[in-house]
Amino acid sequence: MPAFRSRHLCSVAAALVLTVTAPAAAATAAPDTSAAALREVMFVGNNWDGTADVIKSSGDFAKIGRINVVPDKAERIAAINADPIKWIYYMAIRNGVGEGHDQLVDDMYSTPDGRSMVVSRPSFADVVSIDLATGKINWRFPVSGYRSDHMAVSPDGTRVAVSASISNTVHVLDIDTGKQLGSFATGDKPHENIFTQDGKYIWNMAIGDVNTSLDEPWQDWTKGNRKITVVDATTFKEVKVIDMRERLDAIGLKDYSDAVRPATFSPDESKLYFQVSFFNGFLEYDVASDRITRVKTLPKNPATSTDRTTWVNDSRHHGISMSPDGSKICVAGTMDDYATVVNRSTLQEGPLVTASKPYWATVSGDGKSCIISESGTDQVTAIDFATGKKILSVPVGDHPQRVRLAHVPTDWTGPSAN
Repeated sequence: MPAFRSRHLCSVAAALVLTVTAPAAAATAAPDTSAAALREVMFVGNNWDGTADVIKSSGDFAKIGRINVVPDKAERIAAINADPIKWIYYMAIRNGVGEGHDQLVDDMYSTPDGRSMVVSRPSFADVVSIDLATGKINWRFPVSGYRSDHMAVSPDGTRVAVSASISNTVHVLDIDTGKQLGSFATGDKPHENIFTQDGKYIWNMAIGDVNTSLDEPWQDWTKGNRKITVVDATTFKEVKVIDMRERLDAIGLKDYSDAVRPATFSPDESKLYFQVSFFNGFLEYDVASDRITRVKTLPKNPATSTDRTTWVNDSRHHGISMSPDGSKICVAGTMDDYATVVNRSTLQEGPLVTASKPYWATVSGDGKSCIISESGTDQVTAIDFATGKKILSVPVGDHPQRVRLAHVPTDWTGPSAN
């Protein structure tokens, strides 16, 4: 089995784009889409807002611009209201995983040329490409079923995989055209997707039903068929299925959920570090030996309710990333209202950085900081990997969740249509 990458690096693709040169007879030069004409940024998806803030990828993380990711909102709502089945699912999403709000942006990536943003919109059950210059929609892909979820971009930036959580399907699309290149079946409620470093395989984690109130360990069987599905990214044929229930039981963790949430691979791509539902900590999985090798339990916040039904979508901790050198793991302690940097060798956690419902963790463009989204206070916060201490926070829109590295033109400050 090939090795696996630890970060979704849409930025890799930008370095491969060639400079476009107009013929000598042309009146004006074609736009320069070379790597030199692009700047690295971060997209911050404001799920309840229906916007994405664009901030610097390092330094002061200052805001550069904002994108409306639902310019067609009226049209989409009209279509939902005209279809009773769509309306039922739309309201179920709003009142379930949406916590009483529409889920308008889940995941985002830039195209290799930096001209467009590709966004999954759960409440609208689709993926759209938005022109960063005009704010208009380039293409729209309705997913199967009634809800879209997490995405992943291929290492070369040309393909995007999106989970269709209700139909138990992952669609793989051409990032420029929105054309489906293929799809594959998963376990119940596919969630996280990860491309392998060589782009040959896709890992998908199915988390099962996370919005039921049957949350006690003895009720875990009601959550559905949760598994990791590994497929060939060209043929979309299943290569391997990993059932963490068997691996957890093998080390005596029979009461632990096997719903794999956010995950990150080590730089040498031999280890997977992942979170599971209801657990305040993470586990280490050795790819070669196919077994769980270490378990890290992180501190509980005494103020956090012990009633599992109050934890958002079965989360306890939701968000994990790794420093580029592989020495530190950053964890978002969602329901415990903190984030912390853990030494990967010793598994000793650093300072507990107070944060309000941190929902995601990623790595800054310079690799020096862990960036968490604080969905409870509408900000993103940078934490120094070296010291584990908070650097700064930057205000963003309503209920930020996913944060992704991306590229935009160097002179971009926002769509002209906004």
